[in-house]
Amino acid sequence: MDIISQLQEQINQIAGIAFNTFGTLQRDAPPVRLSPNYPEPPANPTEDAANFAEQPKLMSAALVKAAKQFDALVAALPLAEGGEEAQLKRIAELQSENDAVGQDLQRQLEAAG
Repeated sequence: MDIISQLQEQINQIAGIAFNTFGTLQRDAPPVRLSPNYPEPPANPTEDAANFAEQPKLMSAALVKAAKQFDALVAALPLAEGGEEAQLKRIAELQSENDAVGQDLQRQLEAAG
């Protein structure tokens, strides 16, 4: 798999981890009293209360790990050589090469047809 595809996959993984993290925290967070004008929320004692305290740490660790993997992939990208001017020159060379190949293919199509 090329580096760009790996970066795309890593972004998708980061988005999935973030989505699951936010959803899990929203679903499992204990109720909180927002104002003294509201009654105290009902206690929801569960056996997972201790597990809930550990979940954010585990999920944030997974998110940080995925972000570090993304950073490593970005660091593996080849550096642009020669700056913008060299890149524009290379783009022009590739475009002229593409045009020449296109004209050659057109001649072959006309000869075959």
